[in-house]
Amino acid sequence: MINRYQKQALFLGNNEQEQLQQAHVLIIGAGALGSANAEMLARAGAGTITIVDRDYVEYSNLHRQHLYTEADAMNKLPKAVAAKNRLQQINSEITINSHIVDINASNIEAFVQGQSIIIDATDNFETRMVVNDAAVKQGVPFIFGACVASYGLTFSIIPGKTPCLHCLMNHLPLDGMTCDTVGVIDPIVQIIASFQVTQALKLLTGHELVPMLQSIDIWKNEKADITIATMKNKHCPTCGEKATYPYLSFENQTKTDVLCGRDAVQIRPGISLTLSLDRLKESLQSFVTQVTVNPYLLSCTFEDYRIVIFKDGRAIIHGTHDSKRARVVYNRIIQCYSL
Repeated sequence: MINRYQKQALFLGNNEQEQLQQAHVLIIGAGALGSANAEMLARAGAGTITIVDRDYVEYSNLHRQHLYTEADAMNKLPKAVAAKNRLQQINSEITINSHIVDINASNIEAFVQGQSIIIDATDNFETRMVVNDAAVKQGVPFIFGACVASYGLTFSIIPGKTPCLHCLMNHLPLDGMTCDTVGVIDPIVQIIASFQVTQALKLLTGHELVPMLQSIDIWKNEKADITIATMKNKHCPTCGEKATYPYLSFENQTKTDVLCGRDAVQIRPGISLTLSLDRLKESLQSFVTQVTVNPYLLSCTFEDYRIVIFKDGRAIIHGTHDSKRARVVYNRIIQCYSL
């Protein structure tokens, strides 16, 4: 037994610690919940951690996303890259994989294959439902987590045993609140991540879980544990008797997303693209300003908008919540690249 895990192994057991060190953990999203989950699991010795995230580090992240630094924000490093860099410094004995990718129906199943467990650390409903469908279809446990303001909740989805997210979505009490409208404080992030990691440790070391939704408001000192076993819907299109996995149909997904907690819209191209960032920089130089390029993305200013474009053609348009206006700006950029 490696000495670094000695105290943990005293609690879990040596065999259980070895099981953990053989585990493959997929973390979808490397924001607040994702970075907290990733750090705890890396320190615990989870053997392989794969981080998938579409975004890059900004200064507004730093109050709640502990893996990142001001240097990461200044350099606009993709979160998946910055997280991997930091986690390798924390634990060089485990394997860290990182992918700068927007999860959708066309790619989720390839990421889920071979995983021991999936940690939900996304910030939008659509992606969660895509991951939920893939997890249930492939029989991989999926640990849901969400937080906003001072409130958070979590529960574990065990395919074939518990209700899935599709069964429960009408019972989740977030009332449409987002970080953009009411904000979020760091303590609730750490608590929900701790709940998620605890459930992950149990599952990865062979313990049975009670199907339970845990919710807490740390500001109001309110907590509730709700048994969810009876909420399983036999007609659920994801985990019911005639499952169709509706969110794995790519045509059911939008191509634009208003991003939580930011005055910004993400746009995904309708076709597969691989951009040359150097060529993009040359094509834009006559009408954009404040151009920054790193190996992963290009950032520039056009009119009143700050635009970040990734190699796969995805873009984040800052300065608007209007998807139509964001698409106009995006098309202008891509047209210049195509000339």
